[in-house]
Amino acid sequence: MKRTVTAVHAQDPISQAGVTSQLRTRPETSLVEWSETADPAPEVVVLVVDTVDEDVLRLLRHITRTSKARPVLVTTDIDEQKLVSAAECGGAGVIRRAEATPEHLVHVIGTVAKGAGHLPSDLVGRLLEEVGRLQGQVLGPRGLHFTGLAAREVDVLRLVAEGYDTADIAAKLSYSERTIKNVLHAVITRLQLRNRSHAVAYAMRQGLI
Repeated sequence: MKRTVTAVHAQDPISQAGVTSQLRTRPETSLVEWSETADPAPEVVVLVVDTVDEDVLRLLRHITRTSKARPVLVTTDIDEQKLVSAAECGGAGVIRRAEATPEHLVHVIGTVAKGAGHLPSDLVGRLLEEVGRLQGQVLGPRGLHFTGLAAREVDVLRLVAEGYDTADIAAKLSYSERTIKNVLHAVITRLQLRNRSHAVAYAMRQGLI
């Protein structure tokens, strides 16, 4: 069994000692001190906090900026807004303290170490509702999408996927050929794609065309 190199950082010494003792005897994890010079470097950092405030967000940004470790938050207070903030700052997993049994914590550590994420199940539905609301009420009216593509960009890629060339697309959408070329170049550059075909494949994977 591969052991996940794990560090623990808590806001109080009792929590630090408690979570450390839970993980120390587990064959799935190998504990190290949390520091930027730890050797071996942790793959996962477990942060035990009361709530996701500015100090916690600053710490998440610091971890993701200075190391390859993926943070797991064990927190007492979490809602969809705080969840979004934590994700934006690099949080890969979130567990409520009340649900942080040794078995569950080890499972989430392993999941995050493999590159996946973990969220409390009840927050997933609420988060999806929030995403839908933002798309419909905020981004949609401005021609934007969570995928990073604007409505005009989606229209252009849809026609590229249907086999139309630049001149045909310009005529269909009432734009100049230069505008169509600029739209495609902007998409390819912004999303770091290779070419038009790659851009079409990206849009298809996102379910936009």
